[in-house]
Amino acid sequence: MKKYLLLLVLFLIVLSGYSQSSLPSNFFLKTLSNGLQVLVIEDHSVPLATIEIAVKNGSFSESPEFNGLSHLYEHMFFKANKDYPSQEAFMDRIKELGISFNGTTSTEKVNYFSTLPKFNLTKGIEFMNSAIRYPKFDTTEMRKENVVVDGEFQRNESNPFFALSDAMNHHMWGDLYSRKNAIGNHQIILSATPAKMETIKNKYYWPNNSLLTVAGDVKHEDVFKQVANIMGSWKPSGFDPFKKYPIPEFQPLQKSSYFIVQSDNARVPVIMIDWMGPDTRNDLPNTYAADVFSYILSQNSSRLSKSLLESGLALQVRFNYTTQKYVGPITLLVVPNPSKVKECFEEVKKQINLMEADDYFTDEQLATAKRKLEIEDVRGREITSDYVHIVSFWWCSASLDYYFNYINHVQKVTRADIQQYVRKYIKGKPYCAGLLVSHDMDQQLQPEMFFKSN
Repeated sequence: MKKYLLLLVLFLIVLSGYSQSSLPSNFFLKTLSNGLQVLVIEDHSVPLATIEIAVKNGSFSESPEFNGLSHLYEHMFFKANKDYPSQEAFMDRIKELGISFNGTTSTEKVNYFSTLPKFNLTKGIEFMNSAIRYPKFDTTEMRKENVVVDGEFQRNESNPFFALSDAMNHHMWGDLYSRKNAIGNHQIILSATPAKMETIKNKYYWPNNSLLTVAGDVKHEDVFKQVANIMGSWKPSGFDPFKKYPIPEFQPLQKSSYFIVQSDNARVPVIMIDWMGPDTRNDLPNTYAADVFSYILSQNSSRLSKSLLESGLALQVRFNYTTQKYVGPITLLVVPNPSKVKECFEEVKKQINLMEADDYFTDEQLATAKRKLEIEDVRGREITSDYVHIVSFWWCSASLDYYFNYINHVQKVTRADIQQYVRKYIKGKPYCAGLLVSHDMDQQLQPEMFFKSN
């Protein structure tokens, strides 16, 4: 009998993909029978607890007629539900429990979180359970929130950079623009109905598509018991949301494209170049190389920085890769010297062609990039109530296993790995290049004469 029990335990470990030995010592993970993953992070430094639930939802799941509604759903989460029948009752309970709360929506993640005194932990889990399982989507409250969410959209639009980034999304993603546009569409947001909220709930808001993280001055055994008692009756979907409602694949760029965006709010020109990078479904190794290379280029000593900043051709330069399950974009952002925009752009293209060279970065810069990533990871763990958001991001856009082993993989990245990444995704590959200028800058620079393919 002992032999069979041991085999069963080993089978369950393999099935879950985790063992406690692979987790940090203060991390504890359990999957309930309904598919809800429960992660406990013990940190006894302050008598607080943070409860966060993350759902694999966001703009990546939105067809055009739903664009922006994952964000609206996030707002409706903090409204009336079966146990708190009005917004007033909901907010009164927030005050009673001493809760600080919020939520965020991004491309591949929606998360809801609250921090409260540890002695209210059980009541806090019950409160989260009511909101995640039993939202009412009251019509009157929803009409008010439609305007609030649209107001956030308008504030984003007032930033001159929005015009450039939004145009970039249209050029990069084409007909699937809504899948990368987390802020949404004005008309869709303002005309949203409770029925559409129910559609989102019935597609994605299931325990087997959620991660509940409880972090702070807690004991994992107690948390697992409480969550099982409170949320164990939450019925699973009975289907994989992403098999039943598959996410369409982004088509690779066929050729490079150039566009110019005018905004009278722009005070300086901005150049933005995007490539389609690796994702965590198909090319894990290059996601690590992408991060390391970005941190190499972020150093003041990098060839990219020297060629643009020290030469006086640019005022600012950033190179970034965003980890995603569905095509992570690679972005080069440059604020050129307004009097040297053409020369700056020519140097940018020259640097892109040099990035594969053996001497494009030094061994010291490679080691520094890895060290900076390691330090950033440690710094991210300092405030537990914020750290849970980082964990949720990785769970949604990669996996917990990816995150727990992230630094180990980063440390193994070699020069050859980075060169292979550059060859596969950057050098000689199609890209979208945008230039943001004001009307006056456009008249003075005449960028259409040089901001184009050769």
